[in-house]
Amino acid sequence: MIALRHLVCGVVFLAFADCLAADWAQWRGPRRDGVCDETGLLQQWPDGGPKLLWKSGDLGRGYCAPIVVGDRIYLTGEVGRELRVFALDLAGRPVWTSQNGRAWTGPYPGARASCAFSDGRLYHLNAHGRVACMDAQTGAEIWAVNVLERFEGKNLTWALSECLLVDGSRVIVTAGGSKALLVALDAQTGETVWTSEPLRLGFANTPAHEHLAEPAGEADSAGYTSPILMPLGSRRMIVNCSLRHVFGVDADTGELLWSRPMPTRHKVLAATPVRVGDAVFVTGPDGEGGKLFRPRAEGARVVVETVWRSELDACQGGVVFADGSLFGAIYRQRKAWVCLDPKTGAVRYELNDLAKGAALWADGRLYCLSEEGEVALLKPGSDRFEYAGRFRLVPERRNDTWTHPVLLDGRLYLRDHEMLFCYDVRARQ
Repeated sequence: MIALRHLVCGVVFLAFADCLAADWAQWRGPRRDGVCDETGLLQQWPDGGPKLLWKSGDLGRGYCAPIVVGDRIYLTGEVGRELRVFALDLAGRPVWTSQNGRAWTGPYPGARASCAFSDGRLYHLNAHGRVACMDAQTGAEIWAVNVLERFEGKNLTWALSECLLVDGSRVIVTAGGSKALLVALDAQTGETVWTSEPLRLGFANTPAHEHLAEPAGEADSAGYTSPILMPLGSRRMIVNCSLRHVFGVDADTGELLWSRPMPTRHKVLAATPVRVGDAVFVTGPDGEGGKLFRPRAEGARVVVETVWRSELDACQGGVVFADGSLFGAIYRQRKAWVCLDPKTGAVRYELNDLAKGAALWADGRLYCLSEEGEVALLKPGSDRFEYAGRFRLVPERRNDTWTHPVLLDGRLYLRDHEMLFCYDVRARQ
């Protein structure tokens, strides 16, 4: 049977809570880690894949993953010159649409960020820095704030893509401006609750990073990643990436606790940090690969140890930590999905015939959606991946099927731009 759904406990999206959330109400699920706690799922797919329940189109161009709350599905897409927010029922039928500012007309057009749901409201950041709060029942806008304007930030080459974190009464967003790095907005009004000091560039002129040559001392911009919550001693800490750093901030005060440079040739950090026990894994392409950082409190100071480095250079596909292993796809060096030892960063084994992409973990399996539009169910073993199913989501080969899979109540949701597909992955009793 599918695991019973539980009430959300404590802080709305407390990433280290020991309870299940009732819904898939935010980016990467209840703990923002790409792990689904359901059991009773198909362990092997039939030829051609699991049963397709429905598909819904005309959802605008976009890469954002849906969220699922109660009897509603929420996702965004770009239609013409507008960024549209869509609400669907569980049969994929439209309920309402609303707007959150302008579409992105720069490189790789399409909606970026997923919505977040809390207490009857939706929160979303568009590609231009506009944070909107909407009534989840009707789509009516309650308030909106442009964080680039308020905190004097700059947009990015491939546009802001952060999926907002709702922490109780606060909405967390990386502004990356000269006035603030990370900010907390009041969830009811959009007013500023706290700000973190700007993160200044300090490694631009060192020999290892000459190709990044930029004036040291400038404020670092927001990155393409999304924040997570994790404990640090008696504190709650928010971890995220700017354009060139990984950093940790006190979740209750906004104090910048630590930062470490993560230089990449094209200034791209797009994989959401992944909690690994008391450490955090961060990676990016065209740089120094993946790193495991272990921050620890020593009195009022925070000391950060770099535990190991890895060749896993995942980009927008992200990384999953589950069943004692780290899983992800190599981005640049070669075509490979890898299983890493979280103690050493060493590759335990790899799979070489599936294009890179995004994955989630559920019931002992990896659900992978490759950027070429192929879906695979992988069974990780002690020394290899085994295919437990494989099918093509879209008939023609693509290279920009970048949406992360979503799984709730035995339903697997997969998106390819204007289309959303829903599959039944429950095991038959």
